[in-house]
Amino acid sequence: QVQLVESGGGSVQAGGSLRLSCTASGRTFIMGWFRPAPGKERELVAGIGLYGAHTYADSVKGRFTISRDNAKNTVYLQMNTLKPEDTAVYYCAAAKRMIEWDRQHEYDYWGQGTQVTVSS
Repeated sequence: QVQLVESGGGSVQAGGSLRLSCTASGRTFIMGWFRPAPGKERELVAGIGLYGAHTYADSVKGRFTISRDNAKNTVYLQMNTLKPEDTAVYYCAAAKRMIEWDRQHEYDYWGQGTQVTVSS
């Protein structure tokens, strides 16, 4: 069983930046960040594969950057130019194999979530 430990949430003013980190206790293939969204349980914010393939939600393209350090089993989400609508609990998720990025129910492991609050 792989455990995910998140860190880096907090409160910032609009336009500010935060970096989230998620460290897995074992090797994973896909790692991603989700947040709740209207009409959905959670939406994929960004995902990254073991060999660097990545994807972003349209709402964060150009502002957020996902990266990973495979040696540390860690994924990062650099969030710049934050907006109040980015306020949410961000959940790290990981899958053991190749899956469709946004199919949250196919992810094998989930973190506890970290709160991001952006004030206007």
